[in-house]
Amino acid sequence: MNKAVNDGGRPGPDGVWSGTWVAERLGVELVGDDQLTDLLGLALRRNPKRAHLLVSHVLGKHVPQSPRVVYDHGLALGRRVRELLGTEEASRAVVLGYAETATGLGHSVADGIGLARYLHSTRRPVPGLTPAGGFEESHSHATSHLLLPENPGLLSGDGPLVLVDDEFSTGNTILNTIRDLHARYPRGRYVVVALVDMRSPKDADRLDAFAREIDARVDLVAAASGTVHLPEGVLEKGQALVARFEMPHSGARGTARSTPTGPQRTIKRIDLHWPHGLPDGGRHGFTPAHRIRLEAALPSMAAHLAQALPATAHRVHILGFEELMYTPLRLAHQLEQTTDAQVTYSTTTRSPVLAVDDPGYAIRSRITFPAHDTPADGPGDRYAYNIAGAGFDAVIAVVDSTADTPELHAPDGLLAQLAAHTGQVVLVVVPSHTPERPSMLPEPLRGPAFSSYAPEEVGWLLQDLSDVTLEAPTEEREEAIQSGGAHYAESLPVEYQPSEQYQELFHAALETSAGRIAQAVGAVTELVLAERSPRPVLVSLARAGTPVGVLMRRWAQFRHGLDLPHYAVSIVRGRGIDANALRWLAAHHDPRDVVFVDGWTGKGAITRELADAVKEFEDSDDITGFDPEIAVLADPGSCVRTYGTREDFLIPSACLNSTVSGLISRTVLRADLVGADDFHGAKFYRELAGADVSVAFLDAVAARFPEVVDAVDAQTKELLSGDRAPTWEGWAAVERISEEYGIHDVNLVKPGVGETTRVLLRRVPWKILAKAGAGADLDHVRLLAEQRGVPVEEVAELPYTCVGLIHPKYTRGATGADGRAVNV
Repeated sequence: MNKAVNDGGRPGPDGVWSGTWVAERLGVELVGDDQLTDLLGLALRRNPKRAHLLVSHVLGKHVPQSPRVVYDHGLALGRRVRELLGTEEASRAVVLGYAETATGLGHSVADGIGLARYLHSTRRPVPGLTPAGGFEESHSHATSHLLLPENPGLLSGDGPLVLVDDEFSTGNTILNTIRDLHARYPRGRYVVVALVDMRSPKDADRLDAFAREIDARVDLVAAASGTVHLPEGVLEKGQALVARFEMPHSGARGTARSTPTGPQRTIKRIDLHWPHGLPDGGRHGFTPAHRIRLEAALPSMAAHLAQALPATAHRVHILGFEELMYTPLRLAHQLEQTTDAQVTYSTTTRSPVLAVDDPGYAIRSRITFPAHDTPADGPGDRYAYNIAGAGFDAVIAVVDSTADTPELHAPDGLLAQLAAHTGQVVLVVVPSHTPERPSMLPEPLRGPAFSSYAPEEVGWLLQDLSDVTLEAPTEEREEAIQSGGAHYAESLPVEYQPSEQYQELFHAALETSAGRIAQAVGAVTELVLAERSPRPVLVSLARAGTPVGVLMRRWAQFRHGLDLPHYAVSIVRGRGIDANALRWLAAHHDPRDVVFVDGWTGKGAITRELADAVKEFEDSDDITGFDPEIAVLADPGSCVRTYGTREDFLIPSACLNSTVSGLISRTVLRADLVGADDFHGAKFYRELAGADVSVAFLDAVAARFPEVVDAVDAQTKELLSGDRAPTWEGWAAVERISEEYGIHDVNLVKPGVGETTRVLLRRVPWKILAKAGAGADLDHVRLLAEQRGVPVEEVAELPYTCVGLIHPKYTRGATGADGRAVNV
């Protein structure tokens, strides 16, 4: 095999390979590609799990190297990945690098791919930031890796995941990572990238078998491959060598911490004018937009570095800091292109490695100093290799602001240790990018403290406004909206108290329709499980969607034994869905699993509202994955693809208000009550407990589940094979009615049994259009219309069972598309 020409950052005499010392004493052999020893040397480490260490000449970690060489190796691997994936798939890729050794390499691979987003694992937790994953590195001295993306949806896309490490020894770390992430964020393709692949054939077979097990494609890209031959007893022999050469008389330079003596060199601190808001690396995510900003700022920052160097500096070293590898690499690369000095690059590390001053050994010297970033696992030693005795005229130490601590500046700290071995130390501190801590949103409200539902049935992502007086008579609300341009969600209608006759109609309707509702519940739930997610997170649009969401949860439990999470959130026409509720959901669940649930569609206004709101949320929060299509019990307006039926029939939960919805009011959004970090509000009408039929409604429908199983199976099969594309025929019908009746505003036309009921209960109705021949489904509508003196007009050609028209007298004060007063 070829002999390496780079030994510990310096040419060795006679071109001695920097693994010779270990190979001769332990019998360790590298067998594989010809360029393997150009890329790797060998050293010994103080580790009870593995004695030898493969030391990369081109990684920029332990061995000072030209930053061009380091960066070009990463770029080349990234370009190979882009060629493998193709342009379209490469643009959707997410690259994951491993802390600490491969954080800079992973960044460089992402640059080579082009449009890929980047994240690296970290051992630095952020209080309040929920990890998106984590895994163990079994052979390492420090095992716990955290994934802490600022954007919770970063890993939830379906594009390829590219995993980058400096070398594969057994492949265990890769297996642990994919196993953890595939359970959370399944996808069809992974690409594994490394500088060297040193797995045995058995280990390679394990990865292939695992790929088949999870039914995903796993490709591998490496600059070189081979294996390490380890003789019997190598671990014990290696430990004995370490113990022997760690002795003070060993002759190794800088193997122990000491307080530098003699004349003190200067330590100069400079400000690079780092771009405001630009992340210092990929610890919490790095996007193509961030890369563009960095590229634009690099020339100016490198110029600041050049100005800080002594005019006589011919050999300049830039030293990064543990996980902070990419930023100092790019600074070094830019400086290398703009100065006549020889520039090299490496970083400090947690890894304890034996130093032996021999040309055939990869780690010639070691500087030991205390950790200076207040690590989560406590204080300890840190190391910089091959710096002492290397003859650098200047060393530029690049750290982030979290690491700019008294320990860094202490007499035995890194800066003082460096000053003992070079003429000039320059300190560069880049601002640590710490994600804004998510607002400490409360946990969901649950019954019996909030609502009459059992606590496991639904969690309300709302705040309790029960002690606030918000109600006003319907006519007064309309007039107040008209006179002040107020929003309808800023107040509540007085809760309708049903008469005894009306309650009898409700129970009769429930008895008649419970089976039909049970079948629709089963069908829509089966569609969700088949097409949307095998373990969906049901998110009902409060409040009409909440009983339906509870019933869907009960069906999943009854038929499949699934215990699905279920929440209720607020959506307000003209103001969208509660963004804080979406943030809470994204922090606790994969957004791709969220299925929004409502009771029924009318003309589809909420369907469109939700789609617009989710798009706006994605743009503002950079959180993706939420599917805005609503799953509904009934879709008479043909507005969605996920439904139980498209018939317009009486759903008894539409007959009442809070007393069939867990005693919860409709939602409230008012600036003096709901702050920027609050959920929307609602009231719990505890005083109406005597009239509450919420649980009775659920139990009556769920009791019919066993008898509709066969019908649900047949209907689901028909729905899955049929054309369910929305036609929006309901919207077209509403536009026609609006013009025929001289209303000229679709927002005052409320189609369907559910919406018509709401008009009669909450608004100022003008007239009701009833489909000729409609039977018992309209008994409650006729009763309410009679009580309010509203005429019911039978219409022969009506696509809905009925349509409610809001009184033109209140047109200026009626709620329009933006939720405010409208003019006709």
